[in-house]
Amino acid sequence: MAAWSGSGSVSTTSVRPSLTSVSSGELQSLRTCNCEMAVLPLRQLLALQPDAFQLQGDALAVLSPLSRRPGGGFTVISDGFLQLDGRQQCSLTGYFKRHVELNTHYDYKNYRETILGRPLVFFINVRKKYNSSKEKTYALLVNTRHPKMRRQIENSMNNIISSVIGESYKLQFDFQDVVKKFFPSEAHLVNEESLSFSYEFKTDALFDFFYWFGISKSTVSVNGKVLNLSSTNPEKKEIITKFLDKMSEANLRSNNFSDRKFSVTSRVSIDDVFNGNLTSQSTWMEPPSALWTISGSQELGDRSSTEI
Repeated sequence: MAAWSGSGSVSTTSVRPSLTSVSSGELQSLRTCNCEMAVLPLRQLLALQPDAFQLQGDALAVLSPLSRRPGGGFTVISDGFLQLDGRQQCSLTGYFKRHVELNTHYDYKNYRETILGRPLVFFINVRKKYNSSKEKTYALLVNTRHPKMRRQIENSMNNIISSVIGESYKLQFDFQDVVKKFFPSEAHLVNEESLSFSYEFKTDALFDFFYWFGISKSTVSVNGKVLNLSSTNPEKKEIITKFLDKMSEANLRSNNFSDRKFSVTSRVSIDDVFNGNLTSQSTWMEPPSALWTISGSQELGDRSSTEI
């Protein structure tokens, strides 16, 4: 479990929550292959990854870094806004919607590849105690390249498909429990609902009894080890930056048979599915409105290690 930093002489209601710095032992074994999930302050993530996240005023843009191969970067799952450290209301662009409706197998295949193709990022605000007026925004990174994390997501998607026959269903993934265990027990997660995402596959079935009565709706509580990447040490930050760069490199697409399984109730022909004649996944993504300059991120980086 992570520990809080801060001077004991300062009132607990006036100290912003902050994780202790990542240890030297953790840094020595810092590899994408042994990182399932990680947490670090959002301001630190913005400072270390200016090509992927750029804050300009009250707008936060999620970008596909030009310095990496196509398909690299991060997939931010969000409702499109956040309260940065509980004080600054920010709108997001380039994020992936938390709740998505799918109608065809092509939609499902694109959705699956998007979820598994890049590290997932969730933003969560944390208070040191429930009644504290101060908040700090953290980023949860889910390494979908790690076999354990990938297996949990893939198996859940496969299992619910095999349990329904031509019917609608809903599947939700939840990271609340694992994040709560990471922070001290007295900490309060302000917007814990932001640590989940879901999709619904809607069919043309005339009688969707199982879906109507909630039988074909399932929630998966994802578990795993969470690594602390919080640090104010310049040398450690350099190592963490290289680690994040490696984690966000383009991932290979999944070619499991279940990806190609065609629903008998889909409203299109199987030829359309494999010829790519269907709607693209862009309807689930909010595109960046502009390519920001890096000045805002550099300025932010200078303030990222300051605690109030």
